[in-house]
Amino acid sequence: MTGKSVRDHAVHGLAFRSFSSRREGRPVFVLIHGIGMSHRYLTRLHDELARDAEVHTIDLPGFGGLPKPRRAADIADVARALGRVLDDLGVGSAVLVGHSMGAQWVVELGVQRPELARAVVAIGPVTDDRRRNALVQALLLTRDSVLEPPRPNALVCTDYLRCGPVWCARQARHMLGYPIEDRIPLLTAPLLVVRGADDPIAQQSWAQRLGTLAADGTVDIVPGHRHLVQFTAAPEVARRILAFLARHRSTR
Repeated sequence: MTGKSVRDHAVHGLAFRSFSSRREGRPVFVLIHGIGMSHRYLTRLHDELARDAEVHTIDLPGFGGLPKPRRAADIADVARALGRVLDDLGVGSAVLVGHSMGAQWVVELGVQRPELARAVVAIGPVTDDRRRNALVQALLLTRDSVLEPPRPNALVCTDYLRCGPVWCARQARHMLGYPIEDRIPLLTAPLLVVRGADDPIAQQSWAQRLGTLAADGTVDIVPGHRHLVQFTAAPEVARRILAFLARHRSTR
């Protein structure tokens, strides 16, 4: 992410790193990666959104080469600390965008700190409660990876290796234990659920259910893409997020 300002943040023993593009335009976007990953596979979406807006992509504790805390902070802990990072960045209200497990963190942040969430975008959200099992999730991830393009697969593999299997396993317990379907109804901000039409991890019935659970929910499908839709179809995902926000501006 050349040309972005980079800052390290420490909150109660948790290390974060922000990559920021500051523009005069609005709204402000905050992008959060999924389990094992880092800002790298969000770069394309960051750059698309940053054409006319302020964008912050955040690496979370233990990921992207950041130090691993002594305790595996759960979803609520990380979301609480993430709110402090946004305070540090001077973000007052933002569109919170999370991919995969990142969807859990942004939903939880939107529930804990509603004033920070202008809207919440969950891309390929996990974990479907009919498939909330570590082996099943590993098989679905393998099934998806086989058909993803080589470049995003290389990013996924290198980030997972950098993160390490032990830390990923500790975080996977939190991912599998987080009832996102119980938290979404508590959101006061509008919710957009985005999935690639061929995503085996966030299937259509699951995405539709999450959208229905929200007080103000929308589901948008990107044909021809899989779980890494935010990378493989970054311009289209950005366009759909912006269209969603424009619709809400017009109705309000």
